Amino acid sequence: MNPVMDQDIDSVDDLRHHVLLHERSASEPLIARSVFYVQHGTRLAAGDQLYRNQYVLVRVENAFGACAVEAGELGPDVSDLSGRPVGDLLQDSRSPIRLAALDGWLAARRPHRDDDRAQSVRLPPGTPDQRAEARDDAVARLLDIGSGDRVALIGVVNPLVAAIRERGGEPLPCDFGMQFTQWGDPVTNDMDEVLDEADAVIATGMTLGNGSFDRIRHRCIDRSLPLALYAQSGSAVAREFLGRGVSALSAEHFPFSQFSADETLLHIYRVP
Repeated sequence: MNPVMDQDIDSVDDLRHHVLLHERSASEPLIARSVFYVQHGTRLAAGDQLYRNQYVLVRVENAFGACAVEAGELGPDVSDLSGRPVGDLLQDSRSPIRLAALDGWLAARRPHRDDDRAQSVRLPPGTPDQRAEARDDAVARLLDIGSGDRVALIGVVNPLVAAIRERGGEPLPCDFGMQFTQWGDPVTNDMDEVLDEADAVIATGMTLGNGSFDRIRHRCIDRSLPLALYAQSGSAVAREFLGRGVSALSAEHFPFSQFSADETLLHIYRVP
């Protein structure tokens, strides 16, 4: 049984409000035992693009919640929130804190490793390039991409552009932090432009943190487009929208694949 989405919920904020009401009425509210900030950079050997990522992480019982943040948006002082009730974090003025707390609460209720809907995909040991290529190959397989299909890619990583092309698709890249792909393809920052042209959509979980996810999901519903998410940010939040505009999900829990040279898991969900 889905622990949350039997309710009338149509947005991430609806979901957060529902969980907050649950925590306010709980006899033993959950505690965010550990809250911390991670900054990470990668420059893959296959290209010159420098990927910079910052995350806020919230540990709730047996799970971590995560949300990517923009440079300078948060810092290590988020650790002062450690030991606060999850309900307090769900009302924090900073949206990444709210999203990471919501993600942690949902992941604690049902960790990906315990969800019988998920298929585990093992990413092999290897270099950063090998690991990124294996992950993005699995993400590209979330959708049945046919020859000539235009795939809106909202949140661009070069190995995923390559994986879409290898399946005969035409990537329509959109990202706020990149102007060109490794191969010189122009990258737009206009999400509506690629959503209007696409036959299918692959989006990063970072859209959950920056507030654009609900717009993307509703646009895909209106146009009957399949929507796949690859999520480190908010992977348990994204899971709640499977079958409600989200067709498939690649979920990663912390520690993420880029933080290890050893075998790690992706948890793959597809709507039947």
